[in-house]
Amino acid sequence: MLSVLTLLFILFSLNEAKQKDLYTFKVVNSRGRLVSLEKYRGSVSLVVNVASDCGFTQDHYTDLQQLQRDFGPSHFNVLAFPCNQFGQQEPGSDKDIDAFVRRVYGVSFPLFSKIAVVGTGANNAYKYLVEKSGKEPDWNFWKYLIDTDGNVVDAWGPSVSVKELRPKIAEMVRNIILKKKEEL
Repeated sequence: MLSVLTLLFILFSLNEAKQKDLYTFKVVNSRGRLVSLEKYRGSVSLVVNVASDCGFTQDHYTDLQQLQRDFGPSHFNVLAFPCNQFGQQEPGSDKDIDAFVRRVYGVSFPLFSKIAVVGTGANNAYKYLVEKSGKEPDWNFWKYLIDTDGNVVDAWGPSVSVKELRPKIAEMVRNIILKKKEEL
């Protein structure tokens, strides 16, 4: 019996060691397809729990799309995760949310399936973000800045505007470009 428990512990430990950064996770996109976040390795990401009916919606979506337009998709991506946990402000289906944000805000960044970001049913990628940053979302539009290796740089609540993050993101993207030029 002890050896079975030892084996289970080793397997659990190996699995935990494998999940060492955000880009090792797989998530479902808004169209129902499983996507490996590995495809974003090498670029900077801003992971955001979004909502369609929030007081922060217009400013955040507008500014997030501007960031995507200015810096992405080769070096930067907004990774948006709809969430209905805060004020039930994201009640629609994945299809409805996708259609709304593309029509109203011209969203071109990756949009994923609606998830829970806190509590026992929280998505594993969000559990990782909370664990690594020490900051748990308590409302819509929490933003986690992720470096090229999938590590959490920092996190901010919705009262911190996307525009305030722009200089830090610009610096990180500039460093990617400079590094690539040096390698040529």
